[in-house]
Amino acid sequence: MGINRQFVNIIILGFAFMFVFTAFQTGSMIQKIVIKSIKHQNPSYHGEGYTSLAVIYAVLAVCNWLAPSAISFTGPKYAMIIGAVTYCIFIANFLYPMTWGLYFSSVLIGIGAALIWTGQGNFLTVNSDSETISRNSGIFWAMLQCSLLFGNLFVFFEFKGEEIIQIHTINIVFGGLLGVCCFGTLLFFALRATTSTTVAITGDSSDNEGPIRALVRAFRLFKTVDMILLSITFFYTGLELSFFSSVYGTCIGFTKHFNDAAKYVGISGMLIGAGEITGGTVFGLFGKKTNKFGRDPVVLLGYIIHMVTFFLIFLNLPPSSPMNYSTEPTYIKSNVYLALFCSFLLGFGDACFNTQIYSILGFMYSNESTPAFALFKFVQSVAAAAAFFYSINVSLPIQLLILVITGTFGCFSFFIVEWKLSGSSNHEVNTQRSINNEN
Repeated sequence: MGINRQFVNIIILGFAFMFVFTAFQTGSMIQKIVIKSIKHQNPSYHGEGYTSLAVIYAVLAVCNWLAPSAISFTGPKYAMIIGAVTYCIFIANFLYPMTWGLYFSSVLIGIGAALIWTGQGNFLTVNSDSETISRNSGIFWAMLQCSLLFGNLFVFFEFKGEEIIQIHTINIVFGGLLGVCCFGTLLFFALRATTSTTVAITGDSSDNEGPIRALVRAFRLFKTVDMILLSITFFYTGLELSFFSSVYGTCIGFTKHFNDAAKYVGISGMLIGAGEITGGTVFGLFGKKTNKFGRDPVVLLGYIIHMVTFFLIFLNLPPSSPMNYSTEPTYIKSNVYLALFCSFLLGFGDACFNTQIYSILGFMYSNESTPAFALFKFVQSVAAAAAFFYSINVSLPIQLLILVITGTFGCFSFFIVEWKLSGSSNHEVNTQRSINNEN
């Protein structure tokens, strides 16, 4: 009975996140284009999409340290509900666009994101055991990434035929997204208590520690060589998160070489989601099989896919497309099908990196998992915030060059840690075999 209730909780949790993030991820992917259209029709509006997203991730990075203490008072269920409400407020601000409202709601959702994600990790833990945690994590990941499919399909049909998105269309899209987000928020109320009590995010001994202690433990962990090396990988995932979640869709929508370009932003988001779901399924749900030969082949696959994708994007899209409508010449004739294929590759490559990061952190830091995962989210969020800030004025080729450099360093730093870990594991196995033979 208990196990069934826990599994039902996981399914409800997956649906709740799917609906809430259908609204947010769709909104973030079209945010730059929508704000550009709002400015065109309302000159008094001075919001900036990339700045808004940078604020979200900067606030998330800071509040990440405070969330565990907040959850010790509210519990994971109500922390997620509070977090989801901030997502609703953020989506609603586009129905009544005001510059101050955009940035105020960006700060709110940054706080809410820390609560909802910390609560999610906590709730997933208390509803899983050592045998079901991989299955439950894989199910949750796949359901979450479905959020990239439905909202973007809606956008495809609504933006079709509109170069400048009309206020009426914006209201229909964000009104629909708000309804979806509110429904997801209500689903959190259906979560049921289990016999387990609130535990730390990843189940280690640091239950309900205060933010200062968590910060001290994390920075103490950061001093280790392994975590410094892994932080380079974390930083890359934050940069490419900002790129695929907003910048790349904007580039497609601003490329005037494509007829009716705005509608392809939705299709791009769907294909990114398809890539994430494919990668998450292969390397998440079937992680035991794919990790048979180590984590480094999966990360290498993700690295190669991303490098090839960045080169194709460099050839295919105009340099100024992250910032404004562009008719600049490209190295090849801009091809919308190639652009959409790159969307799938971006999502698949991201799944390669993230599934293996979760795997190596869970394996290496089983006794210090709370500060380890907190440091991962902190570094990733800082990188995402920085990327959104520089995306305002940095051309596409420079952004891609930054991704290539950080991706290369991030890939090799992951390899060093993984090879060291594999060597230690093999040494322990050989030592144990020698002991057994002597006995």
